Amino acid sequence: MHKKIDLDDSVYKLCTLHPELKAVMKDAGFQNITKPGMLETAGRIMTIPKGARMMQIEWNHVLDILKAHGFDPVWKGEKQ
Repeated sequence: MHKKIDLDDSVYKLCTLHPELKAVMKDAGFQNITKPGMLETAGRIMTIPKGARMMQIEWNHVLDILKAHGFDPVWKGEKQ
């Protein structure tokens, strides 16, 4: 079963709801997510799309990794 994640939610909120997402994001190129305190500080205001732009990570790569690990990325208001 796919786990829906809202791409408008903060990384902190998503990782709190789905703790395994932290390792998936590291695999996608978000190396800083495992640094102590990073999730609790920047993660509270950062979204996955913003982080991808900031880290210059190809957006389609991020989506492919999320989907490969059983996540269904959606945007708020997107039809279910």
